[in-house]
Amino acid sequence: MFYCPSADMTDYYYRANQINSYIRIFNASPNSPALDIYANGNLIVTNLAYKEFSQYIPVPPGNYNIKVYPSGQTTNPVIDSNINIPANTVFNIAIIGTFPNISLYTIQEPTTAQNFGRACIRFINLSPNSPAVDIKLSDGTKVFRNVGYKGITDYACIPPGTYTFIITLTDTEDIVLTVSNVNLEPNTYYTIYTVGLTGKSPALEAIVAPEPR
Repeated sequence: MFYCPSADMTDYYYRANQINSYIRIFNASPNSPALDIYANGNLIVTNLAYKEFSQYIPVPPGNYNIKVYPSGQTTNPVIDSNINIPANTVFNIAIIGTFPNISLYTIQEPTTAQNFGRACIRFINLSPNSPAVDIKLSDGTKVFRNVGYKGITDYACIPPGTYTFIITLTDTEDIVLTVSNVNLEPNTYYTIYTVGLTGKSPALEAIVAPEPR
C-alpha cells in the first residue's frame, strides 16, 4: 500500500532564517493506540494515531523531556525520554517499535531549499520486523541498497515525475512491497518510510512524506 500525507497536514512553518527549530511527531508504531505527547510537561500533540504526522511545531532550541501516553492518560508514560534540539534544525520524531515497547527515533531534515529542478528522496525503514531491503525503480535501477530496520539513507536526487518503487529483499528479486504512482515535484525533498509488519498485520506499507522548505 501507499500513503502520502496531504499538504493540509503539513503547515509550512519552517523558514531557514528564523531562530526557532521545528519538530514533527510521527506515530510509526504498528500496534499503537492513539497517543498524546508532552514536551517538558506541556501537551503538544493529542490523539496521534498510527501512521499520522503532527504539524510542524516551532520550538526553541534546547533540551526536552518527552513523555508519551495513550490518549487521555496522564500517568505511567509509555515513553519518558530526553532529547536535544539544536538551533536552526528540523526534526521528525518518530515513535517506533511495537506497543508497549516503543521509543523515540529522531530524524533530521535538510534546512536549506534545493533549486536545481530535481526531486530528492531518501528511504527510512521503520518496520520493526523488516529484513534488509533494496529500493528500485520500476525499470530495475537500484536507488538504495541493504536498508535494515531504523536504516536511514542519504538523499538521491532524480528527475521529477511519477514513479513506481519496488522494495525487494536485499540482493534478490523477491518483492516485499510495490509503491505505485508516487508523484515527485521538482525542488522538493521527500522521505519514503516503510511502516507496519512484514508478513503480519498491520501489513507493511509505504508513507511518502514531503519535507517542505
